[in-house]
Amino acid sequence: MEAALVYDQKLKNYGFGKGHPLTTERFTLFFNFFQKKVVPFIKDVKIFSPLAVDDETLKLAHQPEYIQKIKLASQGVILNDIYRYVSTDNLNPLTGYIPQGIDEASRIIVGASLLAGKLAAEKKAKKAISIGGGMHHAKLNYGEGFCFYNDVAILVKYLKKEYNLKRILLIDTDAHAGNGTSEFFYEDPQVLFIDIHQDPYTLYPGSGFIYEIGNDKGEGFNINLVLSPKASNKSYEYLFDEVIFPIANEFKPEFIVRYGGSDPHYLDYLAQLGLTLEGFYMIGKKINELASIFTEGRSVDLILSGYNLEVLPFAWSNLIAGLLDLKIDLSDFKEKNCPSPDSGLKETKNMVNEIKRYLRKFWRCMNK
Repeated sequence: MEAALVYDQKLKNYGFGKGHPLTTERFTLFFNFFQKKVVPFIKDVKIFSPLAVDDETLKLAHQPEYIQKIKLASQGVILNDIYRYVSTDNLNPLTGYIPQGIDEASRIIVGASLLAGKLAAEKKAKKAISIGGGMHHAKLNYGEGFCFYNDVAILVKYLKKEYNLKRILLIDTDAHAGNGTSEFFYEDPQVLFIDIHQDPYTLYPGSGFIYEIGNDKGEGFNINLVLSPKASNKSYEYLFDEVIFPIANEFKPEFIVRYGGSDPHYLDYLAQLGLTLEGFYMIGKKINELASIFTEGRSVDLILSGYNLEVLPFAWSNLIAGLLDLKIDLSDFKEKNCPSPDSGLKETKNMVNEIKRYLRKFWRCMNK
């Protein structure tokens, strides 16, 4: 099939309560919008419902003790040492506890990402899109940044184990640096991790600097493309054309995973980047081009982030439209006072010149 959307209504249980930036209505808001605005334009799309994964699957990326602690806290057990395992932003701001039921919802998100990966790896879908995926801040035994289980890391480890993949390209377009995912693959030359995000001096989590390029055998395979606040569409396009495509051409990925939602939009509440809806379409189109060149058109897309709910369904849908090479009507969303397409481009070009100095001994194309 051309496209598979992995979605479950139980995702509504993934939220942290009133007063928290990540609320549950994002999922049904998007899904209803998607069915109305996007599905009529897709010739061949099927919607799949995932299953929650078990402990053994979570152990691909997380320690057993951590898994058990999150499970217990999610069941309402009060743990005096909870801050050993999660940061305050993973708690309900009104109660100070982990939201009940969020462990199961987290397991469904992991299951959705794995199902999307299977559909693409087994050539059952060209574009497999998982709603809720991209929990890139979760670490081996610590949850932060609204993330408990790192579905990205679990997916990649699963793909390597089950399908013997040796070259996986991960592209993170979330506004925030994917610190958890980076840690999992920092010494792994089989995973090329490219992370486009806002300058960590100005945004959580305060990591993802251009000099963080990996370690040991993985040196040169962890690439942080750092953007200044208000960097807009042409900055992203420049990064794809000048860095991502040339390095991908040397790496020759067997599999491509992109993740990230709408928080790079200029109206988002938790970041200060400058993408417009057109920019999200462009990102989807670039991923489609990469997949067409290297993986017979197949890729996996994981979508979760974004904190302005008026923007979210439009940005997510236009990203998917670019991925599927569709033109959809989003004229009912009026973007006002948006940054110019060139906003931040000068700073982006300077950053690319600097990062080339770090990468040139690992990638021939960075010497040009």
